Amino acid sequence: MRTSVILIIQDTNHFKQQLLQWSQQFREVVFLDSNNYEQRYTSYDAVLAVDALTSVQTDYLNAFEDLNTYQQTTKDWLFGYLSYDLKNDTEVLYSANHDGLGFPDLFFFQPKKLFLLKGSQLEICYLNMCDYEIDADFQEISNLKSEISNLKSEIKINQRISKESYLDKAGQMLDHIYRGDIYEANFCMEFYAEDVVINPLETYTRLNAISEPPFAAFFKNHKNYLLCASPERYIRKDGTKIISQPIKGTAKRSTDSIDDDAIKHELSVNEKERSENIMIVDLVRNDLSHTAEKASVNVEELCGAYTFKQVHHLVSTVVSHVADGYSPVDVIKSTFPMGSMTGAPKISAMKIIEELEETRRGLYSGAIGYFTPYGDFDFNVVIRSILYNESNKYVSFSVGSAITAEAMPESEYEECLLKAGAMRSVLEKA
Repeated sequence: MRTSVILIIQDTNHFKQQLLQWSQQFREVVFLDSNNYEQRYTSYDAVLAVDALTSVQTDYLNAFEDLNTYQQTTKDWLFGYLSYDLKNDTEVLYSANHDGLGFPDLFFFQPKKLFLLKGSQLEICYLNMCDYEIDADFQEISNLKSEISNLKSEIKINQRISKESYLDKAGQMLDHIYRGDIYEANFCMEFYAEDVVINPLETYTRLNAISEPPFAAFFKNHKNYLLCASPERYIRKDGTKIISQPIKGTAKRSTDSIDDDAIKHELSVNEKERSENIMIVDLVRNDLSHTAEKASVNVEELCGAYTFKQVHHLVSTVVSHVADGYSPVDVIKSTFPMGSMTGAPKISAMKIIEELEETRRGLYSGAIGYFTPYGDFDFNVVIRSILYNESNKYVSFSVGSAITAEAMPESEYEECLLKAGAMRSVLEKA
């Protein structure tokens, strides 16, 4: 059971900074921030969960079964992540590429202390065992000066796949498409640095300031960190309604407002970009149908052009209603990994991705989010993110693009560099 206290916060942006700084004392941290981005489906502007009472951590073997048991038994707030390599728990697949990070494939925890911010209203939810600490904690948070130290470190960013190799591999992906093995696949490459020390909080703060995305996240599990500036929702459950919002289709921004509007319009009518999105929408519709009530899968919005701080994206919204007999984890398992980060057909695409990519994706292109005590959930897609293992001093970020029959490898490579820009600039200026 939890004790709940409602308070009014005057300066919410400053308070979010104080919350995040205060959280660093704990071993387990999840901070989620919408950055006040206007969106139809949302519950909170920001959430902080810290200090595990219980947790589950595992590799991919029987991971969804373990998570289902944990969620059904606990019936409380749970926060954590699903790595891309959980694909090996849903299909006969494997992950044998290089892994410099070594994160567990799945990690969730039940927080002792939880903060839910919506507008100016803050709800503090502590487990009864520590609810006597609410007043003292709130005073400590409110008195923080939001000072963040900057660890100076020379960081040399390496590229796992060279441009020449990328163009060759993208060509091989196109060969698979021309043969009819797949219609589309998301092809990714890693950028990394070894033997480096960064300040995760300072790095996240700078990355988030550059992008201000609707699904930002700061995650800490002891020495493992995710610093996430994701614009994309993977999947949300609200009662019986399921919402998935895949992104496919990207265009750069312009500082000239007239040019920027023209670029956005061109994206919205570009046949190649729209085809990428529509193929994934079809895949998501099929995935949702496995747990949906009959005839409840619908496309609420197809290829809507949305503006973010650095890029424009095409976003679609696919919804369904869960049929009786399916648990929340069943819904996730039947749709994971998300279509926007795999391809179509999904299993064939994932096999080819494993052959051509050179890095195990791990948490990149996985998902981070939460379950409520009532079985609702909300998860993002882990993209535009920096991953850091403090123990072995390894930092990594990956980017990718969708390869379709109309793709031009040179253009896809340039799109990857565009997406890598924010992470690279934050790390190289650290």
